[in-house]
Amino acid sequence: MMGNDRRPGNRFGDIPVKEGESYDVEIEGIGEKGDGIAKIEGYVIIVPNVQKGDKVKVKVNAVRGKVSFGEVIGEAEPKDKEPSEEESGDESEEDAEEDEDMGDESVDSEEEK
Repeated sequence: MMGNDRRPGNRFGDIPVKEGESYDVEIEGIGEKGDGIAKIEGYVIIVPNVQKGDKVKVKVNAVRGKVSFGEVIGEAEPKDKEPSEEESGDESEEDAEEDEDMGDESVDSEEEK
């Protein structure tokens, strides 16, 4: 009866993902069939239509023993780069202002002609 407490093929104890839940992952490699391989706490998630290094949000569609299968539902949210995003947002506004200024100059030069 002791062996019945553990699921066969599951060396991780509790599986760290649940069907229907979404997770931010990085694709660590590509499997034999061309699908991406991501891991959460060492647990494998197979993800189609990705490339190594992609950082994506996946929805887990099926959990099957020592692996699960997911699909990309979007880009992963950056964890450490929140301040940088704010800075880049400011830069974008400045760029937009410069573009507006350029637009005004081109209108002026057209009027002078």
